[in-house]
Amino acid sequence: MQLCLAVACAILVVVRWPTAEVTDLSGARSLQVLRVFGYGLMAGILVLVPAFPATSLVREKVKGTLALLLNSPMQPWSIYSGKLGGVLGFTAILLVMTWPAAAACYALGGAGVRGGIATLYALLGIAALQMSTLGLLVSSRSYSTDGALRVTYALVLAVCVLPLAPHALLPAKSVSVAGMASWLRCLSPIPAVMEILGQGDVGSHGLTAGLDAVTRYVVLALMASVACALATVMRLNHTLLDRARPAGVMTQDRSTAQRAARRLLFLVDPQRRSGSMSLWVNPVMVKEFRSRRFGRSHWTLRLIAVCAILSLGVSYVAASGSLGWGIEFIGGGLVLLQVGLLLLFAPSLAAGIVSAERESGSWQLLRMTPLSAGAIVRGKLVGVAWPLLLLLCATLPGYIAMMTIEPALAPRVQRVVACLALTAVFVVLVSAASSTLFRSTAAAMSASYVAILIVCLGPLLVWLAREAPFGHATVEAALLVDPVAAALQASGTPGFTTYDLLPMNWWIIGGICVALLAFLRFRTWQLCRPE
Repeated sequence: MQLCLAVACAILVVVRWPTAEVTDLSGARSLQVLRVFGYGLMAGILVLVPAFPATSLVREKVKGTLALLLNSPMQPWSIYSGKLGGVLGFTAILLVMTWPAAAACYALGGAGVRGGIATLYALLGIAALQMSTLGLLVSSRSYSTDGALRVTYALVLAVCVLPLAPHALLPAKSVSVAGMASWLRCLSPIPAVMEILGQGDVGSHGLTAGLDAVTRYVVLALMASVACALATVMRLNHTLLDRARPAGVMTQDRSTAQRAARRLLFLVDPQRRSGSMSLWVNPVMVKEFRSRRFGRSHWTLRLIAVCAILSLGVSYVAASGSLGWGIEFIGGGLVLLQVGLLLLFAPSLAAGIVSAERESGSWQLLRMTPLSAGAIVRGKLVGVAWPLLLLLCATLPGYIAMMTIEPALAPRVQRVVACLALTAVFVVLVSAASSTLFRSTAAAMSASYVAILIVCLGPLLVWLAREAPFGHATVEAALLVDPVAAALQASGTPGFTTYDLLPMNWWIIGGICVALLAFLRFRTWQLCRPE
């Protein structure tokens, strides 16, 4: 993993390296190299770091070794500092592995407006501290590794993306509202990194005077880290092992308002008695649905409702003309929304289908059943595919709104849905294949994220370097293996319409999915064999 991050950062620098033997005196090309390197390193830190603190405490809890730690003479602060130090040590190794690429940027003359490479590394270290403390807090409140990973990455996405929404959507007319939105925006590391790389005015509504995103982010990130650390340390006692279960209240004993709210929130009653399994139903699939909290109906329905409201909200805001967005921009935004949801939830669901069983010791019980390797693979994959299918269907109201605005978009929407469905299959199979290679869920998820980002986001870096130094044919060849680029091209997103990616991209990704499915079947057969 460390070597992959170092090689990826080196490739990012090579992509934007000057092709001629002479460099420009203005420093524009060197600044482009530094920006590509800085954004790539930030993405690597945000993807790789949270997985390990998210599973640090909950793994001890599942294995029963957390009770030994709490009964030792060590104080809660000592236990917490050891856990946090191990994670930050791993992060330091990751950052050190990228020093050769950073040295190349420095040799080229790349330097940002706020201190260059040294300030970038310091800021990324603070971002790693913020995400590590957040992951440890989630780990202290979780009861399974896959649930901790899912919640941690959801919170990482929320911290990095949601604070940017008020500043981007609200008009900068009121000074107080604009000031609050600018402070909230600085809770994410993205504006601070953009300011270091000389792009701090992007999306700032022209309010750059007196705006110091770096200082504000350092203050807010340190405050958030201290708050998460205090909340985690307060839970490091014997009560952490107690899982209190409320006695509950019968539905008919509740008030009329509470019963009406429950009918609205629980369209499918999660507490009803489950019926017997049919002989034609895969028992592994039933096990996944009944033992995984995220697979239950009420959590799935809540997620579907949030996604549907979000997609309709984006379409309404764009169609109202308040932001001046066109149909193509709406389609590209919905594609990026669905891809972000897939990249967030698919690895967290599929990367632990085998590794979580091996990590908890229940894989031995599964091997003792008369089920074949094919039945186990089918049950595991269906247990992952059903929530993702509902998640993709939840964003369809946005496309329905687009077709209502312009009925001629129906063929384009069909191609986009086909691209997104193939992307979902690819992401699930990559994560499931990684799950068979690692015994640890955190390592399997990190490896799956690295592989997915290389395939889905790596070609987009080549697209960013189009016309300098890569030509049209080179960029098109790189985008042919990217399902995200194919979806953006199918939606008519500006910048992708000049490339011919379909249907060749479907054939390439489909062939890769078939190969991954065969590899997953073979690895599961190997793991099911007697030792």
